[in-house]
Amino acid sequence: MTEHTDLGAPVLVSACLAGYPCRYDGSAFPCPAVVRMVEQGRAVPVCPEQLGGLPTPRAPMELRNGRVVANSGADCTEAFSLGARKGLEVARAHGCVRAILKSRSPSCGSGFVYDGAFSGRLVPGDGVFAALLKEQGFAVTTEAENQEQGG
Repeated sequence: MTEHTDLGAPVLVSACLAGYPCRYDGSAFPCPAVVRMVEQGRAVPVCPEQLGGLPTPRAPMELRNGRVVANSGADCTEAFSLGARKGLEVARAHGCVRAILKSRSPSCGSGFVYDGAFSGRLVPGDGVFAALLKEQGFAVTTEAENQEQGG
C-alpha cells in the first residue's frame, strides 16, 4: 500500500497530545511536535474515548481479556468500540492515512498497553482504536516512537 507515504495527507492524532484536556484524569499530555502539526493544519485531533460518550474525567481503564475494564470493574468495551468507529469516520472524512496516538492507552496504545491488573506493568498489545486503525490499513505510531525518531 503506497498511501502511507502520502505526506500531504493530514495525520490523525490523539487530542491529548495536541494539548486538549481529555485524558481520563482531565489532563492533557501535549507533545510539541503534535501541537505544531495541529496549529499548522497538518493534523486532526480526536479523542476516541470522548467520541464513545465517556466523560472527562473518567475512571482509569485497562484492557483485560479483550475487554476494556475500569478500575471499579465496570466494563466499558462498548463505549471504546463506538469511539473507535467514530474516530475512524473522522480519519476517513479528513483523508488521513496515518496516526500518531498516545502510547499505552487502552484506546490509543500501539505495541504496548497496561496489563489489565492496574499494576503499572506493560504487555504487548494495541488499544481498541489503534487496533481498528491498523486493521483498516493506517500507519500507526505513538508520541514515544516519534520522539525516539526525532519527530
